[in-house]
Formats: sequence, C-alpha cells, structure tokens
Amino acid sequence: MHINPEVIDITKNEDMTDTNEYVNDSIQCSPKSQLSIANSVHELLGCPVCMNAMYPPIYQCSNGHTLCSACKTRVLNKCPTCRHDLGNIRCLALEKVAASLELPCRYQSLGCMGIYPYYCKLKHESQCSFRPYSCPYAGSDCAVVGDIPFLVAHLKNDHKVDMHCGSTFNHRYVKSNPHEVENATWMLTVFSCFGQFFCLHFEAFQLGMAPVYIAFLRFMGDDAEAKNYCYSLEVGANGRKMVWQGVPRSIRDSHRKVRDSHDGLVIHRNMAVFFSGGDRKELKLRVTGRIWKEH
Repeated sequence: MHINPEVIDITKNEDMTDTNEYVNDSIQCSPKSQLSIANSVHELLGCPVCMNAMYPPIYQCSNGHTLCSACKTRVLNKCPTCRHDLGNIRCLALEKVAASLELPCRYQSLGCMGIYPYYCKLKHESQCSFRPYSCPYAGSDCAVVGDIPFLVAHLKNDHKVDMHCGSTFNHRYVKSNPHEVENATWMLTVFSCFGQFFCLHFEAFQLGMAPVYIAFLRFMGDDAEAKNYCYSLEVGANGRKMVWQGVPRSIRDSHRKVRDSHDGLVIHRNMAVFFSGGDRKELKLRVTGRIWKEH
C-alpha cells in the first residue's frame, strides 16, 4: 500500500503562528482605560488599617507592605499584614506614583465633574460645593447627611420641626423654671422664603458661669450664598427691647460653632426674666424678626 506523505506548508504554518502570537499579544496587552488604571493605583494607596487614602510619608515593612504614618504608631511597630517589625522605610515609589495621579472628586455622583491631582484631591473634597450637608438639628447627634431637599424632608418627618412659609416670625418661648439652664436645644424652626430654607435656633446654655439664652439664624446652603441675606431679631417688654441684626450663617458651620461664637441675639438670664414680667417664676419671651435679601 502506498501512503502519500503528509505535506507540511511551513510558510503557511509560520504565518498562522505569527498571526496567533499577534492575536494573543493584542489580547494580553490591550490598553486599560486611564480610569481603570487610576482606580487600581488608588486601591494600592488605601491604608490597610484605617482604610483611608495614604499621603506622604508612606511607610513599608521589609516585605513591602505599606501603611500610613498615622497608623504606624497605632500598630506598635508591627506590620498589620505580615507582623514583621516596622522600621522607618519610606515607600518613595508609591509616593511618586501618587503624585502622578489625577482622580475624580468623590462627589462626582452628586454633580462635581472636576479631576484633581491626588495630593490636591483631599483639600478640594473638604471644600467641594457638591459635598453633602449635615443635618442642622442640634437636639441630638444626628448623623444624617444629604442635599437640602432631602434634609428639609428629614427635619419635617424625623425631627418633627415646625415648618413655616414667609420671611417674618413671631415666636413665644416659655419655660416653667428660668433658673434651670441646661446645655440643650430648645427649639428649631425652619422657614421657607425667597426660594430658600432657613433654620431659627433658640436655646439656653452656660456662658462661663452665667446662664444665657441665644437666638440665631442659619442658612440651608453654602456660605457664599448665605451672605446674600440679612435678618433681625427683637425681644423686649416693659418699655425696653434688645435688637440683633446680622447675616445668617451657613449650616456648613455646626450649630455649636455658631452658638459658641455668640453670633446671634444673646440674652442674659436676669434680662430674660425681667422681660418675662409677672412674678418672674416663669420664662416668657416673645422673639420677633424678619429675613430679607440684600440687593
């Protein structure tokens, strides 16, 4: 029996090999998107202890595991990954890689479209106008954050605050024993006017050894926009009155920060009791005021 020998076309096979290698190379070396690469590097820059982004100095153990300088003192000089002793080895390569990164703001989903160098990103985010607001309610340590419409609904539904429309107010504050002054919020009222929302605070607190009452207004928005408005507060009786005029503070400033700066109508207890009249055994203060827009 005669068997025809198999003919091998070397040229054809070489072409196929070259083609296969080219296809494989193109698959293996296909360029990743810049965002994907940036995200991968950003993951490397996360501290394994606090999970926050690391900034110079970034330290590493002898096995190359990294952590931030703040956590280095917390782990008692032991690498949290391999438990080897930590020295003072800086991971200069990772620091340089971080310096070359440009990343989107963490509030991109809320509307910020900026791209920032890695070492500038943290500062931008601390001041970003798109960052969410903290709940302005001061009666408890409320951790809720969100945009203004969300917080208005939250104040109304969860904190049950009084909601008013209009730019003028006339409130009466009553307390059975004016000699008992706690560091506690008395009342928060939300006003809607000029297409904006404002929070009126009234409370008692200790100023040194003296118990006092304070009323002040905060604007539900950023400080730059708050400066477009003014407000006045007035309290009095028996032919006397006290008047305060000022600019509302943004809710970016905490309630405590505004209160402790005395940026509002401050009434000492003796004057408050005097304004209450009667036998002075009950606090009865009527606070009136208005909000207007500067042109």
